[in-house]
Amino acid sequence: MDQPAWRAFLCNTAKQRLSNEEQFRAMAFAQVTYRESLRDIEACLLANQTKLYSMGFRSPVKRSTLADANEGRDWHIWADLAALLIKRARKLYCNDSFGIDLDSTVYALDATTIDLCLSLFPWAPFRSAKAAVKLHTLLDLRGNIPAFIHISDGKTHEVNVLDMLTFEAGAFYVMDRGYLDFSRLFALHQTEAVFVTRAKRSMDARRVYSSPSDRSAGVICDQRIMLNGSYISQDYPELLRRIRFKDPESGKTLVFLTNNTALPALTIAALYKSRWQVELLFKWIKQHLRIKRFIGNSENAVKTQIWCAVSTYVLIAIVKTELQLDASLYSLLQILSVSVFEKTQLSQALAGSGPFPEQTDFANQLNLFDF
Repeated sequence: MDQPAWRAFLCNTAKQRLSNEEQFRAMAFAQVTYRESLRDIEACLLANQTKLYSMGFRSPVKRSTLADANEGRDWHIWADLAALLIKRARKLYCNDSFGIDLDSTVYALDATTIDLCLSLFPWAPFRSAKAAVKLHTLLDLRGNIPAFIHISDGKTHEVNVLDMLTFEAGAFYVMDRGYLDFSRLFALHQTEAVFVTRAKRSMDARRVYSSPSDRSAGVICDQRIMLNGSYISQDYPELLRRIRFKDPESGKTLVFLTNNTALPALTIAALYKSRWQVELLFKWIKQHLRIKRFIGNSENAVKTQIWCAVSTYVLIAIVKTELQLDASLYSLLQILSVSVFEKTQLSQALAGSGPFPEQTDFANQLNLFDF
């Protein structure tokens, strides 16, 4: 191949490849504008190709090029990007209140399952005829910013995530009874962190002594207990606090376990109730971001899409705080979905303060009902 032809070949190859920035912009564009396929992304970007350069695209994005990038470019790049954005967002929301007067950081730990088709995603087995991935999330309740996210196949049990976490001394970790593993909870206790969880009905324990409780407030009993059984008592050899609480709203009786002995029983119950925020986060992400339909079938493509969705969510949260906007994240996402190609100041578009045209009667406008 002669020199001019070789240079032309290299030039065309460079144009066909997406840079990291272009790949993320295309994936974030899909999240913000509700695109659900590679063809949708390609068609919508091509329809606005005169505005692509100002958005950071060197040329129109081809669906085959984006598919190759999602398949071949390591998803850890986007996990690292999300981690950087999360670090920035947590600093912005560190002084937010979540309804409980505590100086300590409070985390809610839970997981959600994203169902997949087994024939298309054989690398993520879940059941005999179904595939799935699990999104394990540790949510900082100040601002509802994920502090830790792990994506696994559907068979991975939630409790295994406790082995991946680095616990902060003095922080509170609120989780449901699916994470009730006493050896792991004792390891958390030894780091001087605090856990709040629910007891299983089959738990075998004996009461050591009881503290005064206010039944009128719903606190049936507040006890210190020791676990029975030779093996389980070795897993957690110290006293646990058990609180039996009757929820006045639902009428259900809940039994909480914690290693904290200082806070009032009602505060422990309120902490567990705040765990619902992580459920609301999962619901919000599944409703408003594109993680239920995937534009690639490989593990790398799926994780790339999920991490780009997480990064988009955190970016919107950052914009909301840095621009001091009162609108909800849902409203901001809706505004961005229709103004992503507009050459308007972002703060002006999101604040809804743009100039409104005074002229409402247009001479060239036809009346639909003129006959």
